[in-house]
Amino acid sequence: MERTLSIIKPDAVAKGVIGKILDRFESNGLKIAATRKIQLSRMDAEAFYAVHAERPFFNDLVDFMISGPVVVTVLEGENAMQINRDLMGATNPKEAEPGTIRADFAENIDANAVHGSDSVANAAIEIAFFFSEKEISTTSEQ
Repeated sequence: MERTLSIIKPDAVAKGVIGKILDRFESNGLKIAATRKIQLSRMDAEAFYAVHAERPFFNDLVDFMISGPVVVTVLEGENAMQINRDLMGATNPKEAEPGTIRADFAENIDANAVHGSDSVANAAIEIAFFFSEKEISTTSEQ
């Protein structure tokens, strides 16, 4: 079983579409192994997105991610990372395929509704950032 991280960003939380997005994951064979709604601190957001620290959009990204609560979720299943990436759609919602999360719920490239791990290796790092192993239930425990 593969795991990946999803973050429902402040724009989608504010729109009240948390349940609709979580349903997309479950309807496409992914299991929710852990989830929680949190408010990121500036320090948390800067640490999580540190890989982008030198990019021109870094400060705007951090400001956006602390602008309201987010929902962090561990998704589990066969090919979980790729399935999640396919469900999210292109980073720019104007380029996202119809029926993807970003096409349906995102405003623009900055407020693009969701984050998803971009590799299995990064997923492990990102999951550990938000959850301890004891907080994650595996498929066999559900």
